[in-house]
Amino acid sequence: MARQPHRPVSRPALSTPRRIAKPPPAEPRLLLFNKPFDVLTQFSGGDGRATLKDFIKAPGVYPAGRLDRDSEGLLLLTSDGRLQARIADPRHKLAKTYWVQVEGESDDEQLQRLREGVQLNDGLTLPAEVRRLAEPELWPREPPVRFRKTVPSSWLELVIREGRNRQVRRMTAAVGLPTLRLVRVRIGPWTLDGLAPGEWREVPAQLK
Repeated sequence: MARQPHRPVSRPALSTPRRIAKPPPAEPRLLLFNKPFDVLTQFSGGDGRATLKDFIKAPGVYPAGRLDRDSEGLLLLTSDGRLQARIADPRHKLAKTYWVQVEGESDDEQLQRLREGVQLNDGLTLPAEVRRLAEPELWPREPPVRFRKTVPSSWLELVIREGRNRQVRRMTAAVGLPTLRLVRVRIGPWTLDGLAPGEWREVPAQLK
């Protein structure tokens, strides 16, 4: 009997399971928090430093974006993963407003460089909105800012739409204005108004 040619056995391809998006919570939460200086933007760990768990007892909320340990001001927390992504993802270019105390007095050339975009080691920044600012009425920082007696300081309002690591500090340093104090006062439509350091309040969880 003639042997039949060998035919490979076909096997069904293994399909990768589709990732199902987690539905938003039935009642999503959004908190506005005034993060004090030297507080880490995390709930766990900290190695002895203060973290969010020392101030916020609301379960199931997570930071939407970050704020450096040595920066102060508005931090958003939400229980809605999709809202968290829209707030934190730089692709959505949500405006973030900072009040920045810098070493030295700014001149027009320095402000224009910030408006045009500054070359950093990770590339050119997007243009920022910037203006000189009279010293704002803020809470005392603990510990106080260290000044050099021979160098004056001044304030700027800076609006950016990116989220690079320590971006504002690097931008001001690049134009010769080192940051002494950094306070975020607005993210998109949400502001710091009425919140003392360490305080938080809940607002409707929506972004138009």
